[in-house]
Amino acid sequence: MPHFEIHATDVAAAKTFYGGLFDWTFTPMEGGEEMAYHLIEGRDIGMSQGLTGGLMARSGAAPGAGSPVRGGTMTFEVEDCDARYRWALDNGGAEALPPTDYPGIGRCAYVEDGQGNIVGMITPAENN
Repeated sequence: MPHFEIHATDVAAAKTFYGGLFDWTFTPMEGGEEMAYHLIEGRDIGMSQGLTGGLMARSGAAPGAGSPVRGGTMTFEVEDCDARYRWALDNGGAEALPPTDYPGIGRCAYVEDGQGNIVGMITPAENN
């Protein structure tokens, strides 16, 4: 996955959510002003990391909360799945899948981000 995009109805709220959840920063992309496109930088994301990401204004209505998965699900490695899950729920996220252990894989959780997207977090088994 060399590039991913997150679509948000409220770009400012999504920047706050993902910035706090994964310690990401956002830079407006030149030429992307009309769609409020921001490039994402973080621990494993950015131009020098081999994986790039963007956050942009959604072009239509957001899917309703609790509706089926509405696109690709992105899952990111975190040091403590439970701590990040709690942070997400305390900061505008909603439960999609509570932290669950998968033998040989790790501890994984999914949250809704308040923008109609589902994002996953995993602490690999070797880090548990």
